[in-house]
Amino acid sequence: MAEAHSAVAFSFSITHEGWDVNFDREVLHLVWASGVRSWKKRLARFKNNLKSGLYPATVHSLWATVAVVAGCHFSGLYVPYLNEIIKLMPEENGKYQLISCAGLSVASWLGVTYTIRYALKLLFMYKGWIYEERGPGRKISLKTRLWLLAVKLLSGPSKPMLYSFQGSLPRLPLPPVSDTMRRYLRSVRPLLDDEKYARMEKLAKQFENGISVKLQRYLMLKSWWATNYVSDWWEEYVYLRGRSPLVVNSNFYGIDTVLMFHTDIQAARAATVIHTILQYRRLIERQELEPILLQGIVPLCSWQYERMFNTTRVPGPETDKIVHYSDSKHVVVYHKGRYYKVQIYYKHRMLTPCEIEVQMQLILDDKSEPVEGEERLAALTGSPRTDWANIRQEYFFRGTNRQSLDAIEKAAFFVVLDDIPYEFDQKDPWKLDQFGRTLLHGNGCNRWFDKSLTLCIGSNGRIGFNAEHSWADAAVMSHLWEFTCSEEATFKWYGQDGHTLGTPEFKPPAPIRLHWDFKPGCLNAIDKSYLSVQKIINDVDLRIYMHTNYGKGFMKTCRISPDAYIQMALQLAYYRNAGKFSLTYEASMTRLFREGRTETVRPCTIESSAWVKAMIDTKKTTVERVNLLQKACKQHQLAYQDAMCGKGIDRHLFCLYVVSKYLEVDSPFLNEVLSEPWRLSTSQTPHGQTSKLDLKKFPKCISAGGGFGPVADDGYGVSYIIAGEDLLFFHISSKKSCPDTDSSKFALDIEKALDDIRLLFIDYKKQTKK
Repeated sequence: MAEAHSAVAFSFSITHEGWDVNFDREVLHLVWASGVRSWKKRLARFKNNLKSGLYPATVHSLWATVAVVAGCHFSGLYVPYLNEIIKLMPEENGKYQLISCAGLSVASWLGVTYTIRYALKLLFMYKGWIYEERGPGRKISLKTRLWLLAVKLLSGPSKPMLYSFQGSLPRLPLPPVSDTMRRYLRSVRPLLDDEKYARMEKLAKQFENGISVKLQRYLMLKSWWATNYVSDWWEEYVYLRGRSPLVVNSNFYGIDTVLMFHTDIQAARAATVIHTILQYRRLIERQELEPILLQGIVPLCSWQYERMFNTTRVPGPETDKIVHYSDSKHVVVYHKGRYYKVQIYYKHRMLTPCEIEVQMQLILDDKSEPVEGEERLAALTGSPRTDWANIRQEYFFRGTNRQSLDAIEKAAFFVVLDDIPYEFDQKDPWKLDQFGRTLLHGNGCNRWFDKSLTLCIGSNGRIGFNAEHSWADAAVMSHLWEFTCSEEATFKWYGQDGHTLGTPEFKPPAPIRLHWDFKPGCLNAIDKSYLSVQKIINDVDLRIYMHTNYGKGFMKTCRISPDAYIQMALQLAYYRNAGKFSLTYEASMTRLFREGRTETVRPCTIESSAWVKAMIDTKKTTVERVNLLQKACKQHQLAYQDAMCGKGIDRHLFCLYVVSKYLEVDSPFLNEVLSEPWRLSTSQTPHGQTSKLDLKKFPKCISAGGGFGPVADDGYGVSYIIAGEDLLFFHISSKKSCPDTDSSKFALDIEKALDDIRLLFIDYKKQTKK
């Protein structure tokens, strides 16, 4: 393994013979090449920002406008306002007439362009299309059809870039307090008895008629002034000001396409996936990644993609900060307690998979031992944030440790070559559970939890990721993961021997081992952090349930939204598991608005609780149960649609709470609402976000999804993915220290709930046929 050498690019000294100048041509060439690449990227970024800022118009249309105006003028045709502009010129010769034509053309072209952009913004404010039922036999209203036609016409024929629609996305609307209060009280009704509900209703009315008027006024001002009245506060107060460890509490994970197995050679798989992820980064940098368009027309905000790479979360004493670097030409690889800086660009281009495989193999073959404390170093990133901030300031502020830490934090992303296999066996569920645990937290010190993305590769070639949560939401990471999996399935990357195809054009740069200098105090801090992380990860009870009895195919025959179907199953399962209803969280996105992130859907409703009770009541008939289920699903779908359209409950209340804290005003209602525990926290992993994924051709090219830790100490965290027509995955987490939760037991309850709903509809269809 190549060690780091000190090199001097340029030096000089004065001797009795005169000046003595020395310089290293190779290093100076690298400096020059780096500068050239940096300026090329700046120019490309400026060009792409210009294109995105002018979308849907194109630069070609500008030249065409200039040509038409000039042609009309010089052929004698009248062009409005042109003669007035020409009179302002010093002379009326051909040169100044041409300048006048160009000036009028640019002004007219910009006017039309920005009028179209503003018109698109107004059109995107319409959300009626979300509430219309879709499917066979369903008719789209005339209003929505006219809206669709207008959007298509104004969007133009040109292909949009990643950020093309950013300027046309509307702001997140601020709902009236009265509407939020009505929705909130309705959502808690099934959770409270009559006495407690009456008390909550009184608190809500006092708040609505009292301090909320002042708080809403300030929030209204922010909604007019800021791009998004929620996102910056959500990022700061929910994530960056949180002092709890990131491991399990915040970071989430994603799993490989377990039904496909490409190669068991770790270096080859690592090289291919690293190269594919770097290609994805390039698409983002060049804005060539296709923006996600709902129904192929309505764009989602792409703002979160900006910080996917070259990003780290830096701890602070009171609040963390997200640091994003404009560029990075290396990744950092961790293997058996050692850290390596790996160059991913050489000789003016990105390294190919076969060249990266050489680098990965050099790391795997390295027999050197980690220095004392190095193996457990990453446990610091899993310790309480204030502790990590203080340790970082004291021991990583300068010298060797500072340089090595910079290499990690400035890397494109972090890579882990694990020395254990990631296994999947449908007959042995424990292996998939262990797969998930390995990605969620590893051994507590082999994941750099601060990095936006940590790519993990098992010794048998299976992969996964661990992601920090503050910079973006899981749907954005799912897009990257889906792209990576589909690229690997679509193209032939490996030979029959399992190694990457191709031959290196040159010897790639050797990985550079990062060096550390740990003082006794730092070693003690590392050991202390390691013990605290071990306590956290040993308390995790994770169960990944693979449901193969049926999937989306059967759900669609029931004419029910698959998401609502699963959420009702979770309500039934939780009631059987806990013997009561609980406040339930489901994440919904608000990316139909600029800089939108998430909103909360509350699946535990009056309708869902009535249906669950009917399933327990043996006196209820099949028809009654199905009718109640359909009502519950309809209500859930309406709540989900409201959340997407900015009519949610929890983000509005959260922002009102933040304003109250700034004004130092106490609100008993807000204090109680914001302290309510989410004992059942759920999220659906989306897929189908990239057009590259052909599920008909590659039906097994679907990730097993991913998961997260429990939000409440006495609750469950449930992430699920509708992986196919006959396949579902549930990632269920809880804490072993809680006597009231058991992830394996809850998985069985979910299995039974899904089976009961299937039998319910089968029986219902038989009865309706009769």
